Amino acid sequence: QVQLVESGGGLVQAGGSLRLSCVVSGLAFSSYAMGWFRQAPGKEREFVAALGWSGTTTYYADSVKGRFTISRDNAKKTVYLQMNSLKPEDTAVYYCARSTRPTMVPSWYDYWGQGTQVTVSS
Repeated sequence: QVQLVESGGGLVQAGGSLRLSCVVSGLAFSSYAMGWFRQAPGKEREFVAALGWSGTTTYYADSVKGRFTISRDNAKKTVYLQMNSLKPEDTAVYYCARSTRPTMVPSWYDYWGQGTQVTVSS
């Protein structure tokens, strides 16, 4: 059974931190890129971060650069998103997804998780 399961979301005050995890099962993982996207109420889904299969190639949205870090553990088939200095505008449902290449383009991603809610209070 194919599953991408996100966890680690929650309610945090502005300036705080959260670490999201996404565990992949039923799919190849170590040779694929992974990405994080988010969707706020009433807004389009937007790119957050992407990571190549080896962990050396990374891309970030300008809005999170310097605050968020994407990483992976291929042995655990898990991708992480460390989020620091959180702002109320980071409030959204966060999704992980798999791709053949690290990219900001959602259509390149073939499998998606169900999402985890992140709420940042001011």
